Amino acid sequence: MEAEAVVFGRAMDGHSEDVATAVTALYEGHALGLMRLALVMVGDRPTAEDVVQEAFLGLYRRWPHLRDRDRALTYARSAVLNGCRNVLRRRRLPFRAEHLPPIWSAEAAAIVGEDRREVMTALHRLPARQREALVLRYFCELSEAEIAETMRISRGTVKSTTSRAMATLARMLREVQ
Repeated sequence: MEAEAVVFGRAMDGHSEDVATAVTALYEGHALGLMRLALVMVGDRPTAEDVVQEAFLGLYRRWPHLRDRDRALTYARSAVLNGCRNVLRRRRLPFRAEHLPPIWSAEAAAIVGEDRREVMTALHRLPARQREALVLRYFCELSEAEIAETMRISRGTVKSTTSRAMATLARMLREVQ
């Protein structure tokens, strides 16, 4: 418990102990998935880690003010997306992914690596909303309802945005070949 108090930077009383326990459980269950989301969005691990940590720190600070604590994961996802948006707005250099696929052979590594770079480059050329919808749908495997709640848009907007994004992404990838 003292370690949690240090992590969250406060002395523990009865109420903050409950908050630390709840947020810690959420972190243990979902931080890796949120980290992967942030990594796909921003392209480098240290920045992704910072974004996720900031999201959970914000969740901890705002916990007493959450209306529906069952939606805390949705809040965390939204905070990660917003953190990624902020990082991408402040960046001066274009997106460059650092994560590499497993290597089966030199030829396979070259082909897969090039394909992945092309997809990631095309993905990051999409408008932010389209990119977020695709990442949440196909990388995080969220339902349309979960995406709508996370992005704070309607389900119909999720459907049309995802459809437009897929068409644009396909066109961009055809142009590369």
